[in-house]
Amino acid sequence: EAATKAIKEWGQPKSKITHLVFCTTSGVDMPGADYQLTKLLGLRPSVKRLMMYQQGCFAGGTVLRLAKDLAENNKGSRVLVVCSEITAVTFRGPSDTHLDSMVGQALFGDGAAAVIIGADPDTSIERPLFQLVSAAQTILPDSDGAIDGHLREVGLTFHLLKDVPGLISKNIEKSLVEAFAPIGINDWNSIFWIAHPGGPAILDQVEIKLDLKEEKLRATRNVLSDYGNMSSACVLFILDEMRNKSLEEGKSTTGEGLEWGVLFGFGPGLTVETVVLHSV
Repeated sequence: EAATKAIKEWGQPKSKITHLVFCTTSGVDMPGADYQLTKLLGLRPSVKRLMMYQQGCFAGGTVLRLAKDLAENNKGSRVLVVCSEITAVTFRGPSDTHLDSMVGQALFGDGAAAVIIGADPDTSIERPLFQLVSAAQTILPDSDGAIDGHLREVGLTFHLLKDVPGLISKNIEKSLVEAFAPIGINDWNSIFWIAHPGGPAILDQVEIKLDLKEEKLRATRNVLSDYGNMSSACVLFILDEMRNKSLEEGKSTTGEGLEWGVLFGFGPGLTVETVVLHSV
């Protein structure tokens, strides 16, 4: 459904989709969900597929980074990106050996989102919403074991350290400085924010650390409140929330009237994805 909506809004025939990137933490199959979706949508058999399993919450940034590389290095390509997280599939009852997994199962919600990425848009048909300017991935120092997930007989087990909010808030500014130094931005209130909503405690600490105004994480908090933590799909939901609100409120750009923004994802590792966005 998410992919069908994205293709319909894009306005081009689905035969023009050249690549498919599919991301999920909900099980492992051969052939994968990328194959099944290709069949369901009726995409060309020659579509180039990339299946990403078990990446976790940072992967909403990962898929955009990979799609950007594919689009920029394959002239005329159009990449269908799909994140589908159905954590109910891996739900199991309480286990004496994996009690901490109940925390993970309580945290995560189900959701699917899709977007089409390309370079050199045909503006007579295509309507770009955001430009992916740069994308980076890093492993935070001293974060081994902070977020772990394992697919086992007892289901998808999670282990989360209590200091995850502290680790993220302590290191976030370094990632931002590296990403925005080339364009001369160091005021984090001057950009729009698409932050993965790992939980209220993480968002609160990031706000305090960067001295962010309350409205900066409004779209993120709205998605967390309405849908919960949907792992990789969250940041795409937030992008959609932001562009719709910006339109409703008559803002001059898709990014709350601002020109530059950041998409920030974090998950197992602790791994962080930082994507610099330019609104249109």
